[in-house]
Amino acid sequence: MPTPKKGARLGGSPSHQKAILANLATSLFEHGAITTTEAKARMLRPYAERLITKAKRGDLHNRRQVASVIRDKTAVHVLFTELGPRYADRPGGYTRITKLGPRKGDNAPMAVIQLVTEELTTTARSTRSSSSSRSTASTGATAATGAASPAVATEPTDTTLAEAEPTEPLDADADTDSQAEAEQAGAQEAVAEQEPDGETVQETGDETGDAATPAEGEESK
Repeated sequence: MPTPKKGARLGGSPSHQKAILANLATSLFEHGAITTTEAKARMLRPYAERLITKAKRGDLHNRRQVASVIRDKTAVHVLFTELGPRYADRPGGYTRITKLGPRKGDNAPMAVIQLVTEELTTTARSTRSSSSSRSTASTGATAATGAASPAVATEPTDTTLAEAEPTEPLDADADTDSQAEAEQAGAQEAVAEQEPDGETVQETGDETGDAATPAEGEESK
């Protein structure tokens, strides 16, 4: 006989409790909602959600595990073909419990447990937190870009280096031209200084030639 758990138990024995939960889960999967006592609904909720999680996996091993608990083949078929794909994107919370009030006769608290059929939507709080995180990330990226931009501005570009490199050869060519002009001017001055001597020599030569001509005439006489 299975070891009994501590606390409240449905029925008189553990085997009776397993049978009650299996029958409640079968009715829940077939009809989508059942009305039962609040205690049974609270115990059925985790039991049924574990079976739905196995149906979401959909492999043969999990199907055999569910079939060992749920004896109705129709309920197993609905669980794996309809409920598993429906809750594929939902991480949990497949059922909902709604309290109804006390039951007539024994005054037992009643409740309705049903499968959730609404689509999974994000709450406003999660949307606000995600938007704030996005704004914080964009602000950090802008600050990082602003901090990196001065470093990029101070670095010399290739065009600046290309324009700065030819300045030295131009200065050297200018110095060479100035030196050549200075040498040419010096040569012209030297030639100018030598020209008067040549003229005097030529003039003296002319004078000697003129003087020699009469002498030669006299000798011929």
